[in-house]
Amino acid sequence: MPWWGWIVVGVLMLGAELLLVDSAFYLVFLGLAALLVGLLGAAQLSGPPALQWAIYGGLSLVLLIGFRRRVYGLMRGTAAPGHQALVGDLAVAQEAIRPGARGRAELHGAIWTAHNVGNAPLEPGQPGRVEGVEGLIIRIRPQE
Repeated sequence: MPWWGWIVVGVLMLGAELLLVDSAFYLVFLGLAALLVGLLGAAQLSGPPALQWAIYGGLSLVLLIGFRRRVYGLMRGTAAPGHQALVGDLAVAQEAIRPGARGRAELHGAIWTAHNVGNAPLEPGQPGRVEGVEGLIIRIRPQE
């Protein structure tokens, strides 16, 4: 592909991310990789098409793995969409959970990994207030 083709593809991907997609930040990094390959091609540093595709694939992986989570976290917050709605709800300990330790707790009919952020232990059957969600781990404090 000519160098300008890579730049057109990169700009189209960036535009699609902004206008069509719900900011999942995949196309941003794929588009950025295409732009970089186009710039390398303009500088006569990209080589034959097979090498261009290899560079594009490598750059895409590095950018997606290295930066997507950080950028998504900055733009959208670190918790997955919808999980912040769980903050303030009561979870019921399924086993004894010492302060600072992790165990199992039931929340809305599902078993979650729970991190006891309080100063008192949680006993089985004892409710705890959800203070935050980090991925698939709820941070709970014993209900007093």
